Amino acid sequence: MEALTRALSHPRQPTESMADALERLLGPEEVLLVARTQRLPEDHVAAWDLPADPAAVADARRLAGRCLEGWGTPADRFTVELVVSELVTNAIRYGAPPIALRLVRQPHLLTCEVEDASMTAPYLRHARESDEGGRGLYICASLTDSWGTRYTASGKTVWAAVGLPQPESDRRGG
Repeated sequence: MEALTRALSHPRQPTESMADALERLLGPEEVLLVARTQRLPEDHVAAWDLPADPAAVADARRLAGRCLEGWGTPADRFTVELVVSELVTNAIRYGAPPIALRLVRQPHLLTCEVEDASMTAPYLRHARESDEGGRGLYICASLTDSWGTRYTASGKTVWAAVGLPQPESDRRGG
Protein backbone atom coordinates (compact mmCIF):
# COMPACT_ATOMS: atom_id res chain seq x y z
CA MET A 1 0.00 0.00 0.00
CA GLU A 2 2.86 2.39 0.74
CA ALA A 3 4.25 1.97 -2.78
CA LEU A 4 0.77 2.59 -4.28
CA THR A 5 0.34 5.68 -2.15
CA ARG A 6 3.73 7.03 -3.29
CA ALA A 7 2.88 6.35 -6.95
CA LEU A 8 -0.36 8.33 -6.60
CA SER A 9 1.01 11.19 -4.49
CA HIS A 10 2.27 13.36 -7.37
CA PRO A 11 -0.81 15.25 -8.62
CA ARG A 12 1.05 17.06 -11.40
CA GLN A 13 2.47 13.84 -12.85
CA PRO A 14 0.92 12.92 -16.23
CA THR A 15 -1.81 10.30 -15.93
CA GLU A 16 0.06 7.97 -18.32
CA SER A 17 3.21 8.03 -16.15
CA MET A 18 1.11 7.36 -13.08
CA ALA A 19 -0.57 4.41 -14.83
CA ASP A 20 2.82 2.95 -15.84
CA ALA A 21 4.10 3.17 -12.25
CA LEU A 22 0.93 1.53 -10.94
CA GLU A 23 1.09 -1.25 -13.54
CA ARG A 24 4.53 -2.25 -12.23
CA LEU A 25 3.13 -2.43 -8.67
CA LEU A 26 -0.07 -4.36 -9.33
CA GLY A 27 -0.35 -8.09 -9.86
CA PRO A 28 -1.63 -9.55 -13.14
CA GLU A 29 -5.15 -10.01 -11.71
CA GLU A 30 -5.40 -6.58 -10.08
CA VAL A 31 -6.97 -3.47 -11.58
CA LEU A 32 -6.96 0.10 -10.34
CA LEU A 33 -8.88 2.87 -12.06
CA VAL A 34 -7.14 6.25 -11.99
CA ALA A 35 -8.93 9.39 -13.09
CA ARG A 36 -8.03 13.04 -12.89
CA THR A 37 -10.98 15.27 -12.12
CA GLN A 38 -11.38 18.99 -12.29
CA ARG A 39 -13.94 21.43 -11.00
CA LEU A 40 -15.55 23.50 -13.71
CA PRO A 41 -16.36 27.16 -13.12
CA GLU A 42 -20.06 27.74 -12.43
CA ASP A 43 -20.47 29.70 -15.65
CA HIS A 44 -19.45 26.58 -17.63
CA VAL A 45 -22.58 24.66 -16.58
CA ALA A 46 -26.20 25.51 -17.35
CA ALA A 47 -29.07 23.46 -15.95
CA TRP A 48 -32.85 23.53 -16.20
CA ASP A 49 -35.67 21.44 -14.76
CA LEU A 50 -38.17 20.42 -17.42
CA PRO A 51 -41.77 19.23 -17.16
CA ALA A 52 -42.55 15.74 -18.44
CA ASP A 53 -44.56 17.27 -21.27
CA PRO A 54 -43.79 16.97 -25.00
CA ALA A 55 -44.17 20.76 -25.29
CA ALA A 56 -41.02 21.07 -23.14
CA VAL A 57 -38.89 19.78 -26.05
CA ALA A 58 -39.22 23.07 -27.96
CA ASP A 59 -38.42 25.00 -24.77
CA ALA A 60 -35.32 22.84 -24.21
CA ARG A 61 -34.10 23.60 -27.75
CA ARG A 62 -34.62 27.33 -27.20
CA LEU A 63 -32.83 27.23 -23.83
CA ALA A 64 -29.86 25.40 -25.36
CA GLY A 65 -29.65 27.83 -28.30
CA ARG A 66 -29.73 30.88 -26.02
CA CYS A 67 -27.12 29.30 -23.77
CA LEU A 68 -24.77 28.75 -26.72
CA GLU A 69 -25.23 32.38 -27.76
CA GLY A 70 -24.57 33.61 -24.22
CA TRP A 71 -21.42 31.54 -23.94
CA GLY A 72 -20.23 32.46 -27.42
CA THR A 73 -19.56 28.78 -27.97
CA PRO A 74 -18.47 27.85 -31.49
CA ALA A 75 -20.67 24.72 -31.48
CA ASP A 76 -22.97 24.06 -34.41
CA ARG A 77 -26.28 25.32 -33.00
CA PHE A 78 -28.43 23.06 -35.19
CA THR A 79 -26.53 19.95 -34.01
CA VAL A 80 -26.76 20.87 -30.33
CA GLU A 81 -30.45 21.73 -30.55
CA LEU A 82 -31.18 18.47 -32.38
CA VAL A 83 -29.26 16.40 -29.82
CA VAL A 84 -31.01 18.18 -26.93
CA SER A 85 -34.34 17.62 -28.64
CA GLU A 86 -33.75 13.88 -29.05
CA LEU A 87 -32.44 13.34 -25.51
CA VAL A 88 -35.29 15.30 -23.91
CA THR A 89 -37.88 13.53 -26.08
CA ASN A 90 -36.52 10.15 -24.97
CA ALA A 91 -36.60 11.18 -21.30
CA ILE A 92 -40.22 12.33 -21.59
CA ARG A 93 -41.34 9.32 -23.63
CA TYR A 94 -39.44 6.51 -21.89
CA GLY A 95 -38.11 7.99 -18.65
CA ALA A 96 -39.74 9.25 -15.49
CA PRO A 97 -39.99 12.68 -13.88
CA PRO A 98 -38.23 14.71 -12.69
CA ILE A 99 -36.38 15.57 -15.89
CA ALA A 100 -33.44 17.96 -16.08
CA LEU A 101 -31.31 19.29 -18.95
CA ARG A 102 -27.71 20.28 -18.37
CA LEU A 103 -25.11 21.71 -20.76
CA VAL A 104 -21.45 21.49 -19.74
CA ARG A 105 -18.89 23.59 -21.61
CA GLN A 106 -15.24 22.60 -21.72
CA PRO A 107 -12.52 24.06 -23.96
CA HIS A 108 -12.98 21.57 -26.82
CA LEU A 109 -16.20 19.79 -25.87
CA LEU A 110 -19.84 20.57 -25.14
CA THR A 111 -21.74 17.86 -23.27
CA CYS A 112 -25.53 17.71 -23.35
CA GLU A 113 -26.96 15.74 -20.42
CA VAL A 114 -30.56 14.79 -19.71
CA GLU A 115 -31.38 13.28 -16.35
CA ASP A 116 -34.55 11.40 -15.40
CA ALA A 117 -35.72 9.14 -12.58
CA SER A 118 -35.97 5.91 -14.59
CA MET A 119 -33.33 3.19 -14.36
CA THR A 120 -34.24 1.83 -17.81
CA ALA A 121 -31.22 1.94 -20.09
CA PRO A 122 -31.63 3.48 -23.53
CA TYR A 123 -30.31 1.49 -26.45
CA LEU A 124 -29.36 2.28 -30.00
CA ARG A 125 -31.91 1.00 -32.50
CA HIS A 126 -31.78 0.74 -36.25
CA ALA A 127 -35.30 1.73 -37.23
CA ARG A 128 -36.88 0.37 -40.38
CA GLU A 129 -38.17 2.81 -42.97
CA SER A 130 -41.76 2.18 -41.85
CA ASP A 131 -41.07 2.66 -38.09
CA GLU A 132 -42.59 5.72 -36.46
CA GLY A 133 -39.77 6.15 -33.94
CA GLY A 134 -36.50 4.62 -32.79
CA ARG A 135 -34.10 7.04 -34.44
CA GLY A 136 -33.28 9.42 -31.56
CA LEU A 137 -30.15 7.80 -30.17
CA TYR A 138 -29.01 6.86 -33.66
CA ILE A 139 -29.18 10.55 -34.60
CA CYS A 140 -27.28 11.50 -31.43
CA ALA A 141 -24.62 8.87 -32.06
CA SER A 142 -24.24 10.04 -35.66
CA LEU A 143 -23.88 13.73 -34.83
CA THR A 144 -21.73 13.60 -31.69
CA ASP A 145 -18.25 12.44 -30.73
CA SER A 146 -19.60 10.05 -28.09
CA TRP A 147 -22.66 9.33 -25.98
CA GLY A 148 -23.53 7.17 -23.03
CA THR A 149 -25.50 6.61 -19.87
CA ARG A 150 -24.48 6.87 -16.24
CA TYR A 151 -26.62 5.80 -13.34
CA THR A 152 -27.24 7.80 -10.19
CA ALA A 153 -28.97 6.99 -6.91
CA SER A 154 -32.15 8.56 -8.28
CA GLY A 155 -32.14 7.43 -11.93
CA LYS A 156 -29.89 7.95 -14.92
CA THR A 157 -28.22 10.60 -17.04
CA VAL A 158 -27.99 10.15 -20.80
CA TRP A 159 -25.29 12.35 -22.31
CA ALA A 160 -23.87 13.21 -25.70
CA ALA A 161 -20.60 15.09 -26.30
CA VAL A 162 -20.21 17.48 -29.22
CA GLY A 163 -16.66 18.40 -30.21
CA LEU A 164 -16.05 22.12 -30.56
CA PRO A 165 -14.00 23.61 -33.38
CA GLN A 166 -10.47 24.42 -32.28
CA PRO A 167 -8.76 27.70 -33.10
CA GLU A 168 -6.11 27.39 -35.81
CA SER A 169 -3.32 27.98 -33.25
CA ASP A 170 -4.53 24.94 -31.19
CA ARG A 171 -4.49 22.69 -34.25
CA ARG A 172 -0.87 23.65 -34.98
CA GLY A 173 0.12 23.02 -31.37
CA GLY A 174 0.61 26.71 -30.58
